Amino acid sequence: MNSPYVDFERSAWAELRNSTPLTLTERDLSELQGINEQLSLDEVVAIYLPLSRLLNLYVAATQTLHRATDTFLGRPSARVPYLIGVAGSVAAGKSTTARLLQALLSRWPDHRQVDLVTTDGFLYSNAVLEERGLMNRKGFPESYDQRTLLTFVAAVKSGQPEVTAPVYSHLSYDIVPGEVIKVRQPDIVIIEGLNVLQVGARLAVSDFFDFTIYVDAEEAWLKSWYVERFLRLRETAFKDPASYFKHFAELPEAEAISIAKQIWDEINGRNLRENILPTRERATLILTKGDRHRIERVRLRKL
Repeated sequence: MNSPYVDFERSAWAELRNSTPLTLTERDLSELQGINEQLSLDEVVAIYLPLSRLLNLYVAATQTLHRATDTFLGRPSARVPYLIGVAGSVAAGKSTTARLLQALLSRWPDHRQVDLVTTDGFLYSNAVLEERGLMNRKGFPESYDQRTLLTFVAAVKSGQPEVTAPVYSHLSYDIVPGEVIKVRQPDIVIIEGLNVLQVGARLAVSDFFDFTIYVDAEEAWLKSWYVERFLRLRETAFKDPASYFKHFAELPEAEAISIAKQIWDEINGRNLRENILPTRERATLILTKGDRHRIERVRLRKL
């Protein structure tokens, strides 16, 4: 069966950089990478510079199309952000991918303002999740306020002057009351989350994206990375007295590993198989990782 994707090995994809300049330093990368990722400049050059070049071309083409449509309709050109969705499993590194793309794309002269919003802010509060018996299904589609998320994305895509999104704290593991992110007609908005490629019976968030990325890896790697991250957090963030997970900080390593594996098997792995992985083939681009988060394969959907 013919694939809807053009398939690239790492080296072939890297050749598509076409002299796109590297605008990040080692210090920049240290601030962008995740807690258990070792993001190298080689990874940026081989994978993300070609991707930023591709996205720059796509953004320019879309802006031209919008201007043509406005001319046809006889109306002033509207400022409408280009929307990029980044999806993938827990521990896949999608947050790092989103932050890195934000940094690279904001350095192109035609789109200086690039905002990043995570769907974590649209989770129901812990109080609501507890009331509905959903605390152990946090991250599953039903744990999100889908209506508010859809309203937010539709407002951003319609070019409203200012749109706000709730803020989520990974320290308190909850929505931060009264805090919001303000999105004021940027050139590009990156929306990152577990389920952004989901489709609904009617309208879905995925319907508003101009380009979507799925960060992929075998589940065995994902589980291993999750356990590594859990152990690292046990030594760092979990020790904060304000942390929701402070009770894990003093666990012996063997017990911490056992609990992390159990959380993966009962929650994150199940969510991956039931809800996240089935959306992979809807993505415009799939980044497939191997050992240590190194991207080995890139698939780009044919137009």
